[in-house]
Amino acid sequence: MVELDSLLHSGYHNPALRPLQVERTLTKGSLMYPIFITDEQDSLIPIPSMPNQYRIGINRLEALIAPLVAKGLKAVMLFGVPNDSVKDEFGTAADDPQGPVITAVRLLKTKFPALLVSCDVCLCEYTSHGHCGHLNSDNTINNEASVRRLAEVAVNYAKAGADNVAPSDMMDGRMRAIKQGLHEAGLSHRVSLMAYSAKYASALYGPFRDAACSGAKFGDRSAYQLPPGSRGLGRRAIQRDVREGADIIMVKPATFYMDIIRDAKELAPDHPIAAYQVSGEYAMIHHAAAAGVFDLKTAVLESMCSLQRAGCSLILTYFTPELLEWLD
Repeated sequence: MVELDSLLHSGYHNPALRPLQVERTLTKGSLMYPIFITDEQDSLIPIPSMPNQYRIGINRLEALIAPLVAKGLKAVMLFGVPNDSVKDEFGTAADDPQGPVITAVRLLKTKFPALLVSCDVCLCEYTSHGHCGHLNSDNTINNEASVRRLAEVAVNYAKAGADNVAPSDMMDGRMRAIKQGLHEAGLSHRVSLMAYSAKYASALYGPFRDAACSGAKFGDRSAYQLPPGSRGLGRRAIQRDVREGADIIMVKPATFYMDIIRDAKELAPDHPIAAYQVSGEYAMIHHAAAAGVFDLKTAVLESMCSLQRAGCSLILTYFTPELLEWLD
């Protein structure tokens, strides 16, 4: 005989009951769309490893964004993709007033003032060596110089009109430096700070590095991104960024790191938790669906549900355009 406290079906047998068992409901406001901005102003360049994604020039940006805003797009994350000719060892072009990110911020805030415009803050797209900060003579990371430069870049994005800045570099202490820089510039009251807190040295970034032309020219990023098996370091990084003034805590990648997302929610219960469903995750789902492994829409929605169940309130995903349609 089945014990009465073993009976669960009664709580979700009817379709109207099932939503009551869901802790969070996916909405259009839960999504942030990552976009690659090239300095080739009239370009719309397909990214072969990322179906339906493009490097887009400033003159094509409004036409891309307008229909998405009409469908309910609330937030974007901008990544600059400059020409190789402007790259140097210090990432000087990262905050060029005429560069792809700052010109895109100005356009989007003019054309779509209600859109939350976020800027990724990193140097890898702008350095000739492809690393995320400045280097010492032995090619190790110069953390202090890197943090100074990243803070400058973040403040300049904020001055251009960005609503949110999101350092993805993984340098030690950069959150406090950026928060202090925003405060000294009189911008801390209107610009939020989203920390890529637990960003792991993952195999899942390959398509992104193709898209952003940001692969390291030598070595890798394992000296500053977290080792994939390191739960403890992830927890420490999350707690550090909370102390240093982060407004939002992010875990990256998403699917392979849902235990870390849950840790983030428990360690920072009063902060919004974000997860970045990265390029490799996006490509895997697309290619599996194309091979008939599963239905694309069903799998994407399940992936969103799983991230929210783990503790996310914000998801960065390249599936945002499709989700804006499906959520109608």
